[in-house]
Amino acid sequence: MAPGRVARWVILLVIGAVFAVPIAAMVEFSLRDTPKGTHDLTHWAALVDPASADQYAPVWQGLIASLELVVVTVVLVLVLLTPTLILVRLRFPRLVRVLEFVCLLPITIPAIVLVVGLTPMYQVVGRTFGPESWTLAFAYGVLVLPYAYRAIAANLDAIDARTLAEAARSLGASWPRVLFTVLVPNLRVGLLAAALISSAAVLGEFTIASLLNRVNLQTALYVVSQQDPFVAVILALLALLFGFVLLTVLGRIGGARPVATAPAPRRTRVPA
Repeated sequence: MAPGRVARWVILLVIGAVFAVPIAAMVEFSLRDTPKGTHDLTHWAALVDPASADQYAPVWQGLIASLELVVVTVVLVLVLLTPTLILVRLRFPRLVRVLEFVCLLPITIPAIVLVVGLTPMYQVVGRTFGPESWTLAFAYGVLVLPYAYRAIAANLDAIDARTLAEAARSLGASWPRVLFTVLVPNLRVGLLAAALISSAAVLGEFTIASLLNRVNLQTALYVVSQQDPFVAVILALLALLFGFVLLTVLGRIGGARPVATAPAPRRTRVPA
């Protein structure tokens, strides 16, 4: 039975309150001036105050490191996963279940267990690339693999990839052209969803970075929050705002559809 109009509004208000109440509490806490017992923008202004630059410098360093990690992780996952998934679906359909099992396996393994297995690998990575934060992209690529796989696989199931590929091949297109000009444009929504989910997972990850002694946004927030708890709440609000804006932009881009134009009619000459 479909809910009535009143029931739908009640459900909408309850769900909205679940999200709105914690956010409102975070805003109120970030505006609180404890010594004066009032509310102002003191803590917000301190983030851009030159006098507090040294205190909040780890936050900006962690933010830059996390943005670099987002870019490297998303590129790494999409470049490796998308062609592999398309190849298996088109040429090796018997391996679909095997690939799905391998891609979904990391979601069943706790992060602390992943770190135990990744530690020997990162000893080699550290000697090769140094203790740079961007090297966490190798571990984060494994961490976000299940989410990226499901987003791309769902989009791939929604299109007739085999028919599109065979049609393009019958017209003389090479496999690289089929991939980049036929299949990838039709997978735009799935690729954007995979990029968004991967970005959110990388920006919010703490355990692996902390145990591998790498710097990212969450580890920097933990260090700074020991001195100023307000900055962690403020930056969490900014991260929520950034995620909302990013989701809106990606939704607009993914929802846009190219305008199809009808081919021009062919003119035939009538013999005199």
